[in-house]
Amino acid sequence: MKSSQGIRDKMYTIDALARRCNILRMQEKKIVFTNGVFDIIHGGHIASLTEAASHGDFLIVGVNADISVKKLKGPTRPLNDEASRMQLLASLVQTDAVILFEEDTPLELIKRLLPDVLVKGGDYTVDQVAGAKEVIAAGGEVIIAGMIEGLSTTGLMEKMKIPN
Repeated sequence: MKSSQGIRDKMYTIDALARRCNILRMQEKKIVFTNGVFDIIHGGHIASLTEAASHGDFLIVGVNADISVKKLKGPTRPLNDEASRMQLLASLVQTDAVILFEEDTPLELIKRLLPDVLVKGGDYTVDQVAGAKEVIAAGGEVIIAGMIEGLSTTGLMEKMKIPN
């Protein structure tokens, strides 16, 4: 069983993660990046993270900070704070690194890390994915992951009668 220290080891600052990515590149490892709010983890998130992880050797998950979630989803969100969401994501076997971003999109983070593969959920097209242009220009690829119909945090909130 992995210790809680192992979970904390997966939570990075931008400088530490950039250094880790440089080491991984020297080892010829393929770096994958995906991002989201991950407010209430559900089967759709697990499927998406599993698919993302299958495209490389090291999966980085960018997590929207509470302040950006409120801007994107409204004043009642997030239901789980950023520290809880990061800890939960870091505890997953699919995840190798978790990093927080406060902007509306992870564009600056993606430009700094330049992953080999950028994965986003099936509700996006390549031209809508933040950082797609930069990843493609650097020789990487963008993958639109499939979605499991009917699985969303908003849908779960509606079932629980939580105002959105």
